[in-house]
Amino acid sequence: MNKKILAGIAAVAVTAAAFAAWRMWSGQQVQELSLRELEVTTGAISETVSTTGVVEPRNRLKIQSSIAGRVEEIMVDEGALVAEGDRLAMLSSTERAALLDAARLNDQSEQEYWEEVYKKTVILSPIDAQVIVRSIEPGQTVTTSDSLFVLSDCLIVTAYVDETDIGRVAEGQAASISLDAYPDITVTGRIDHIHYESHLENNVNIYDVDIIPDTIPEVYRSGMSATVDIVVEEKNDALLLPPEALQSIDGKTVVMQRSRGHDTASPSWEYVEVTSGLQNEHAVEIVDGLEAGDHVFVENGGFVLSEKNGGTNPFMPSRKR
Repeated sequence: MNKKILAGIAAVAVTAAAFAAWRMWSGQQVQELSLRELEVTTGAISETVSTTGVVEPRNRLKIQSSIAGRVEEIMVDEGALVAEGDRLAMLSSTERAALLDAARLNDQSEQEYWEEVYKKTVILSPIDAQVIVRSIEPGQTVTTSDSLFVLSDCLIVTAYVDETDIGRVAEGQAASISLDAYPDITVTGRIDHIHYESHLENNVNIYDVDIIPDTIPEVYRSGMSATVDIVVEEKNDALLLPPEALQSIDGKTVVMQRSRGHDTASPSWEYVEVTSGLQNEHAVEIVDGLEAGDHVFVENGGFVLSEKNGGTNPFMPSRKR
């Protein structure tokens, strides 16, 4: 074979080998750049049950009249705070209303006489409460079955917890509440009561859980939808990592660490098994396998696997078995 041809083939081979080596080196650098280092920290973590709920009165009291007649005067409006024994409205019985109407046609003094002799009926508040509904207007005729007012002694939040979570919920647990109408307002509270009877919703057994807010903002209205996070467990001084630092391989929970004994100038990686504990959307508790101050590595997601190698990343660490 011609020496020039052989020399050309050798040059091509050397060039190809150099190119392949460069590709491998550059791939290694890309992979290194796609990793970020995280330190195991300590802090507080809580696990929550998230659900929805509704604002409603703890004691919803409907006020009705003991007589049929006409509304003469109303002393309160919706939203008013009333004490036990406060006057809510004044009514005339049907007979009194008819008598006064007839007296008005005759003489002013006769009307005043009957108003003094035949007293109005007073509607009183039976409890300390807030007026959340006023259903009447002056001059309106009412019967004994009509609702005049609705009182609420306290607004609470009823959370809807399904049966898969109800076993982790207990009275006294803390909760945070935000309204769909006012998502920027978050109120804390505590579970006051867990109802014993469930109701079926979308083929799931749901239990009502009463939560008493620590404060009642003025914007709270009965019937408002709420998002509720119930703190079922919490720990202080726990070892913490973000959820993305953990992976599941062959049924084991692992993190990525630098291999021990390797030169830091050309590092390699290995998977280390850990045991996790409490978890929320922000952090995971590490129960075993790491210590405070340890470092782990997380992929930034910038590396795209080639389809030709079946999705195998040649620059990822081998699995530690």
